[in-house]
Amino acid sequence: MVVSCVRNCQCELRPMRARTPPGPENRPGPENRRDTLILEDFVPFRLNRLADAVSVNLSEIYRDRFGLEIAEWRVLVTVARRGGCTAQHIASSTRMHKTRVSRAVGSLEERKLIARTSNGADGRERTLELTPAGERLYSGLVPLALQRQVRLLSCLSDGERRAFLAAMSKLEASLELRGDG
Repeated sequence: MVVSCVRNCQCELRPMRARTPPGPENRPGPENRRDTLILEDFVPFRLNRLADAVSVNLSEIYRDRFGLEIAEWRVLVTVARRGGCTAQHIASSTRMHKTRVSRAVGSLEERKLIARTSNGADGRERTLELTPAGERLYSGLVPLALQRQVRLLSCLSDGERRAFLAAMSKLEASLELRGDG
């Protein structure tokens, strides 16, 4: 018997069809198996795993040394790079959910690292800017993050590094991810 859930989450029992596995003569070779997915070789999985490992590695700087969570780190760096921007810009350029951005902004405001100012063109829209304390934190954090990036990429030759960065740029462009951050 196979148990499956129907739309209203009530279980339905139905008989299982008999299946005989194909013999070795009918089994496709690995080069012809389009229906087999090896997770460790699947590019989206590898990219996600790599991104997670890099974030954990980088968090030693922004979390352990500066007390920032990943969302706060992204907000702080985006605001600093732009010299001020809106929460909407941060959400779209970092691909973080607006609720996550809002929480990070609130936390950074509590710590007096960023401040909101009214946008002259639209009184409802608020621009986020680094405070002097935020600028000091950013100035201390950035050299360490850039050093960590150099260390991370040091396992690649110059040619491999250029090819890796070019391939990442192509993938980002194909997914329309490259923006003005």
